[in-house]
Amino acid sequence: MLRTVTCGALNLNNLGESVTLCGWVQKSRDLGGMTFIDIRDRYGITQLVFNMDDNRELCEAARSLGREFVIKAIGTVVERSNKNPKMPTGDVEIKISALEILNAAKLPPFMIDDETDGGDELRMKYRYLDLRRNPVRNNLVLRHKMAQSVRRYLDALDFIEVETPVLIKSTPEGARDFVVPSRMNEGEFYALPQSPQTFKQLLMVSGFDRYFQIVKCFRDEDLRADRQPEFTQIDCEMSFIEQEDILNTFEGLIRTLFKEVRNYDLPEVPRMQYADAMRLYGSDKPDTRFAMQFVELNHLVKGKGFPVFDNAELVVGINAKGAASYTRKQLDELTDFIKRPQIGATGLIYARHNDDGTIKSSVDKFFNEEDLKQWSEAFGTEKGDLLLILAGSTDKVRKQLNELRLEMGNRLGLRDKNTFSALWVLDFPLLEWDEETERYHAMHHPFTSPKPEDIALLDTDPKNVRANAYDMVINGTEVGGGSIRIHDRSLQALMFKHLGFSAEEAQKQFGFLMDAFEFGAPPHGGIAFGFDRLTSIFAGLDSIRDVIAFPKNNSGRDVMIDSPSTIDEKQLKELKIKTDL
Repeated sequence: MLRTVTCGALNLNNLGESVTLCGWVQKSRDLGGMTFIDIRDRYGITQLVFNMDDNRELCEAARSLGREFVIKAIGTVVERSNKNPKMPTGDVEIKISALEILNAAKLPPFMIDDETDGGDELRMKYRYLDLRRNPVRNNLVLRHKMAQSVRRYLDALDFIEVETPVLIKSTPEGARDFVVPSRMNEGEFYALPQSPQTFKQLLMVSGFDRYFQIVKCFRDEDLRADRQPEFTQIDCEMSFIEQEDILNTFEGLIRTLFKEVRNYDLPEVPRMQYADAMRLYGSDKPDTRFAMQFVELNHLVKGKGFPVFDNAELVVGINAKGAASYTRKQLDELTDFIKRPQIGATGLIYARHNDDGTIKSSVDKFFNEEDLKQWSEAFGTEKGDLLLILAGSTDKVRKQLNELRLEMGNRLGLRDKNTFSALWVLDFPLLEWDEETERYHAMHHPFTSPKPEDIALLDTDPKNVRANAYDMVINGTEVGGGSIRIHDRSLQALMFKHLGFSAEEAQKQFGFLMDAFEFGAPPHGGIAFGFDRLTSIFAGLDSIRDVIAFPKNNSGRDVMIDSPSTIDEKQLKELKIKTDL
């Protein structure tokens, strides 16, 4: 080894020791007779000291060092006269006897420091420099610790980690596939897997009753803070189980991760029906760090002569506790917020529970004091509370109020990143209607089993068929989801039929799976956790980009290596591909 110790290891116990350090120059300070250099590696920072009286040549060499030079320094550990309590190594410094420049460096385009002056795009272009910064490096160390904890937990429960193919078959269900041309099979294409779904089911047919994989997945979809074109899942499957077994096993995994990685005791995870989540929060991934549940008001506000309420399918609101002091300007800001095109509400009704006990609303001309008192009782308001009410069609107004609830949670400081609230959401609809294609699509995927008691409804009332499906939500983010799978060929064929597949289409795309079901497929089910999302929550981040070593930007580009890029004509010709742009 070029070094005998790392830059974060030394303290007063090492006084008098001769050591060799290697690393990058963090900063230098020239005080005339003495020069101080901070040397950095991923373990920490140590101060080097050069004295002009002791060794002029060595001191001159130290003065020539620039930021991010890679150096090797040999010297003796001595006690610092001006200690730095903010540094783990702040009690000592190294009196240098030899210095070697291993590699000079250009001046970096931004500060390699915890608080940098580099913008997002610049840091993405020079990601290898951004990764030298402690906050980014610490995110990847956290990711590593989480992966090791996952493996230990699942290994102890007899799960086997099995790798599945990356070049697979394209299927039209779900998000868009990334496709890969096959040179040896002209005109044919592989797809990169959106998940290992069919392969893990085939592993269950093969008798591997407990499988997992920390696996790369690929989806060609529009990007946002918690999406990347390539992402990582903790992918799991079990045989001879029921839904309860899945929930207990993987709730245990998440609670173990919190304890081992964050030293956080996550309580037992409550459960909620999908229908209740939509009714109480307007979302299938509610943030339960704070209450502010929806209260429906149809029975109290209809027939009072106020057209907005009388003509609405649903009138529903939230109680923003302590917000009655909001000014007219703040209320106008909330109105503008919900009127944004991406939310689409037409207006906001409010009522204050004043300190004198009176209730005053923005629609007092339509509702008398007794009416408003009934509103107050329905919401359980206290002095100082603010009611925010929306009206419209049921599905739309719930989604709009969900956005307003989250905004109020932010404004009132109720969404602390160091507080964690987990929730199981159960019994999703099996199917959802797509207006564009005018047919039902699987809400999760085509291999999700319906509730046995709802199978008969597939022919008569498909929208009310419930799935044996479940999601885990943490702090308003879906971190994992799964289902009990179909393991019977006839039921799988029926499912494909209701999804609009002809028998021929189903056989062409998924015949291999249905054929496998005829050779003794066990009952099975599983779950997949978004590893990037989970890590970002543990790190207290809003974006998954900062927990991925080399992420793409919002356009799906890697600006560091300039990808995607064109390929030369020779390659296109070899692949029998023509471009038409």
